[in-house]
Amino acid sequence: MKGHVVKHQIMQLLSDGEFHSGEMLGAQLGISRAAISKHVKGIQEWGVDVYRVQGKGYQLTDPIDLLDLNIINQASIGEVELFPVIDSTNQYLLDNVQRLNNGAVCIAEYQANGRGRRGRQWISPYGANLYFSMYWKLESGVAAAMGLSLAIGVAIVDALESLGAKDLKLKWPNDLYYQDKKLAGILVEMSGQTGGVAHLVIGMGLNINMNRESSVIDQPWSNLSHVFDGNMPSRNNVVIALIAGWVKVLEQYELQGMTSFVKRWNELDNFKDKPIKLLIGNKEVFGIGKGITEQGAVKIETINGIETYIGGEISLRKVE
Repeated sequence: MKGHVVKHQIMQLLSDGEFHSGEMLGAQLGISRAAISKHVKGIQEWGVDVYRVQGKGYQLTDPIDLLDLNIINQASIGEVELFPVIDSTNQYLLDNVQRLNNGAVCIAEYQANGRGRRGRQWISPYGANLYFSMYWKLESGVAAAMGLSLAIGVAIVDALESLGAKDLKLKWPNDLYYQDKKLAGILVEMSGQTGGVAHLVIGMGLNINMNRESSVIDQPWSNLSHVFDGNMPSRNNVVIALIAGWVKVLEQYELQGMTSFVKRWNELDNFKDKPIKLLIGNKEVFGIGKGITEQGAVKIETINGIETYIGGEISLRKVE
């Protein structure tokens, strides 16, 4: 972990996008130029473009907007932990549920083992996105959490719109879209027994300014920087807005359940009245998207009429 701390300190110094000599970096951190060179190679393995020019030193391709816990905490929004590097923000909270209060948040600059739905890898380059998880204890139990990812989708849109974002959409059951491209994914994980309290960890990976490693992502994706088109708020302000928005929605969800979010979700449905294909295991369902039910199930108009499904996912492949 100490090595990660030093790398993060180097990134803080390089974040202004200016040249910094190895000698200067070493002097500021109390290590040798050779150690700086070694750490820079490690930073490059995080997906960061750092280059070196003889006689000038090291420079990032572009300045980088790093998270700052002091700024976030000034908003008085509860318990937040920030890690330069972590395996998974979701897993960290899952491992610590017994000591957490509702609304506790874990954020990171880089995830070594980020994951999405169905165990898929979530590409997590350093400082380019937002890796964000929140803990919530749902007193009404595991069964009541069925539509939670849909409510959180609404919370994300509302939070980003409060910062000036426009034209955001949702894809059932857990994705945020912009101009038909994926902007964020939501992953809800839980521990608890049927009939008992549900300990929920809600994670989100939000693309902010990702221009690296894109070739390994097998679907169209977009960045929040595209949404704001030159007027991008700081990542710290994005975190502050998201925490406030999520807590508000989770408190409402506890009192009213999924029903209070159905109308808003249907307004944001990226596939409403469009041809879709739903994949459920080896089964494929073709039809026209018709939003969601009050239980959070997807509605599809097929040749047999309106059908509802609580499992599966909408395919990104073109519907013939």
